[in-house]
Amino acid sequence: MNSLRRTLFSLSVFALVPAALAQTLPNLALARLQYTVRKRTTNMQGDLKDKIDANDKALNEATRIGNAGEVRRLLLKGMTLLSGNAWTDVLDYGGSLALRSERVFVDTSKPYAVRLEQIYTPAIALEKSLTAHVTLRKPPAGRGGAPAEVIKDFGTFDEVSRDLRESPYLIELDLASVPDGYYMLNAEVLDGARSLGSASMRIVARKGLDASLAQLESAAQSAPESLKADVLYPVDYIHNVNRGRIDIGQFDVSKELADAADVAKSAKDPFAGRTGDMKRHYFFKEAGEIMPYRLYVPTKYDGSKPFPLIVALHGLGGSENSMFGQNYGMLDPAEKRGYIVVAPLGYRVDGFYGRGADKRARLSEEDVMNVLALVRKNYKIDPDRIYLMGHSMGGIGTWTLGAKHPGIWAALGPISGVADPRSVETMKHIPEIVVHGDADTTVPVSGSRDMVAEMKRLGTEVKYIEVPGGSHTNVPGPNMPAIFDFFDAHKKSAQSGSGQRREN
Repeated sequence: MNSLRRTLFSLSVFALVPAALAQTLPNLALARLQYTVRKRTTNMQGDLKDKIDANDKALNEATRIGNAGEVRRLLLKGMTLLSGNAWTDVLDYGGSLALRSERVFVDTSKPYAVRLEQIYTPAIALEKSLTAHVTLRKPPAGRGGAPAEVIKDFGTFDEVSRDLRESPYLIELDLASVPDGYYMLNAEVLDGARSLGSASMRIVARKGLDASLAQLESAAQSAPESLKADVLYPVDYIHNVNRGRIDIGQFDVSKELADAADVAKSAKDPFAGRTGDMKRHYFFKEAGEIMPYRLYVPTKYDGSKPFPLIVALHGLGGSENSMFGQNYGMLDPAEKRGYIVVAPLGYRVDGFYGRGADKRARLSEEDVMNVLALVRKNYKIDPDRIYLMGHSMGGIGTWTLGAKHPGIWAALGPISGVADPRSVETMKHIPEIVVHGDADTTVPVSGSRDMVAEMKRLGTEVKYIEVPGGSHTNVPGPNMPAIFDFFDAHKKSAQSGSGQRREN
């Protein structure tokens, strides 16, 4: 397996999990990536290498046949072995546990029901029914910190089935006294005094939530078509999380509800003539969902002349907010140099922007192109100065969409990415600035080296910045000025002899 296939396999979206699992279990692509990175950074020899090789063989087979529960079990087993610990029946049992519910965003004025289940059948032998101790805690502050504070102890529940796949255990909880906020609901399973493991579930508690959502739905009926998606976004997002279609993510329910309410009660379009950092939404018909995108418009923009546009793609597990974070440092140069910047979600946090043949990848690509079309419709954009860049999965997406839509981009800026060098032929006329750290253990630097070598062979104008000792996460910010410098120096009309198709 070549380096591209190995990297993409480690980053792949393993779409094997039934939708409801998204409420309680980590993203499977991220779990696989963490396992792959751990292997790259562990000196595997002798017995450990043999065990990991055997684990990987079983993992590949479970992936091939779509057994999501077994994939998760083997990822946990592999991480345990790589940490220098023994894989035991108790760890096997603990890894099988999951909490699920019809709702992750919870209206605390109503009873709340959850189910204790298992995602696979563990090997442990149990001779009697079990008990479960249920608590509600504040989210942990970070690794190695103090234990999470218990907000409410619901006590111990008896007669928990030994086989929670066949007989899930239903628990009804009273959250009426719980303040609004984000919490971890935890159920520890015990065999007498012996702990067998626990399952946790992240929830958002908010009193009167259902009434707030109903008010937004009512307000949207009279809102202009151009603003309906902005008003209904919290309703749609919460609905999709509760359905298990998407993970809870970093959704700030208080802010999102307040922002939507402000749009709903505005006498005029609050986005008309607005500059600075803002969040917009649109209805993505093909997906049947409302999609968010983050937008920055420089304060000097007044619509009198066209501005350059940068489309920025986030990495695996990120969101439309990620590329606007301080660690990327995009907004200050965008303001000073006069760039509009837009960051789409790409349909899902693990959509891969068209890399792959599955529906998720296709919708991810369509979301990016839809957002590009919206920005070009709503703002005066210079068609010769539209740039595409991204980090990690976004770097992969930059090369993917660069090759799929070569007539649009004035230049590309992939950071810490990887692609098939054969794709360079399609986009060889597009100037590129490529950034990668040579100590990257997530996406090895060979991914960029191979692409740059092919660019040089085909005569593509390329500036390659390989950062000595640079990791996967510490190279974007320090090199953002160089990327803006490169974009400043390139426009599509200056590209000669390319024969490219224009897509205006």
